[in-house]
Amino acid sequence: MWKRKEESSVNPVVNPIKEVTRVSTLPQERKIETGHETAKTTMAHIGKSVLIKGELSGSEDLYIDGKVEGTIELREHNLSIGPNGQVHANINAKEVVIQGSVKGDVLATDRVEIKKSGSLRGDLVAARVVIEDGAYFKGSIDIQKGEETATKPAQPKKADTPRNSDPANKYPGGVPVETKQVF
Repeated sequence: MWKRKEESSVNPVVNPIKEVTRVSTLPQERKIETGHETAKTTMAHIGKSVLIKGELSGSEDLYIDGKVEGTIELREHNLSIGPNGQVHANINAKEVVIQGSVKGDVLATDRVEIKKSGSLRGDLVAARVVIEDGAYFKGSIDIQKGEETATKPAQPKKADTPRNSDPANKYPGGVPVETKQVF
C-alpha cells in the first residue's frame, strides 16, 4: 500500500557553523536599582576575577564586583560595589552603594548606602546616608550639604594627636552623652 521512499545513500555535506555570541567592549546598558528609584544608564563593570591596584578614575558610572586597591575618583558619577566586591581604597563619587566590603574613607556629594550584605570600615562624608539593618559600619559619619561635600577634600584622621592633651578640658572626647542600659 504505502511505499517508502528510498533514502539516498549519499548524505549531503553539511558545513558545521558555530553560533558565536558577540562580546562588546562598550559599556552595557543596565537597570540600576537604588533604594528609591530605578534608572537605566550605562555603567562600566569590573568582574569578580579582576584585581586593580592603583588609581581608578572615570567619567561614567562604575560597578565593582572584583578587587580594587588604591583610590577611586568618580566625582560626578555613581559607584556600586557588588556583593563580591572587595575595595581597599579611598572613594570619591557622587553616589556610593555598598553590597560588598570597603576599607577606606568614602566622600560622596550625594548619598552613601550600605546594604544588608555590605560592610564599611572608614570615615564617611555625604549629604545623605542609608545603613540597612544587618550592615556593618565602623568609622565616623559627617553629614554635609551637597555643595559643601563637593568642595571639601577628604580629611585624613589625626591619629597622632592625643585627645586629652588639654588638662583644662573636662570632656576630652567632646560633650558627655547620657547612656541607658535596657534589659
